[in-house]
Amino acid sequence: MDTLCPLFVGNWKMHKDAAGTASFFESFRQLIGSPARCDVVICPTFLGLETAVSATRGTGIRIGAQNLHWAKEGAYTGEISGAMIRASGCSHVIVGHSERRKYFSETNESVSKKTVAALDAGLAPIVCIGEFERKNAGEVIAEQFSGSMGMLTPGQFAKIVIAYEPVWAIGTGETATPETAAAAHRLIRGQAKGRFGEEAANNVRILYGGSVKPDNAKNLMAEPDIDGLLVGGASLDPVSFGEIVNLSTCEASRTSSVSYAKSSMIERG
Repeated sequence: MDTLCPLFVGNWKMHKDAAGTASFFESFRQLIGSPARCDVVICPTFLGLETAVSATRGTGIRIGAQNLHWAKEGAYTGEISGAMIRASGCSHVIVGHSERRKYFSETNESVSKKTVAALDAGLAPIVCIGEFERKNAGEVIAEQFSGSMGMLTPGQFAKIVIAYEPVWAIGTGETATPETAAAAHRLIRGQAKGRFGEEAANNVRILYGGSVKPDNAKNLMAEPDIDGLLVGGASLDPVSFGEIVNLSTCEASRTSSVSYAKSSMIERG
């Protein structure tokens, strides 16, 4: 039975210049050694990509961007294409983060277009979905899954990562309980099974994001349906993010056999 390696993604948002980026990796590399039993991706700002790629060459740490445009090129002032991101040395890109949806009016349609553009550019998209309020979480998750990635082919879906981020828990210090997060992950996996089949649902990695810190990461990762973490503020500090990564280089992994039982913890409203 296959084992899925945990994935830990640091989303730096609008933090760190080139000097801060270089300083982070100088410390972080020494703290985690070689992340042989998990995958680590860090997503700095666009201006930090070159520094990050150089600082992590030969380490096993991979670099991603925080956003992209769906067009390959054109008159889109201020935008960056997937091909440009890939050429910079990145392997991943975050798509549809809740802050992009909230502040920049991104929709399921635009997230879907960006996901396809990322795949076409040879990037692994980390597609974010999640409810803004606790109520009707199940309906929102199902609608975002269908609209953001439901149109992918099975081959395309096999190359993506999903990040579940309950918006009410992002930057608020209010983290979903491990049980609630795991229930949402089972719901997402159930959506994947219904659209793409059991094997695809087994093999897709679903990350949890929402005020993740070293003191709650261990309990979150103890849930078999949580395949990794999307970490915001705690990923800015090499010691803090190192603690999170090192928790899972030990034992955390899951076999690609999961339960799709619907949970009452996700309110359908």
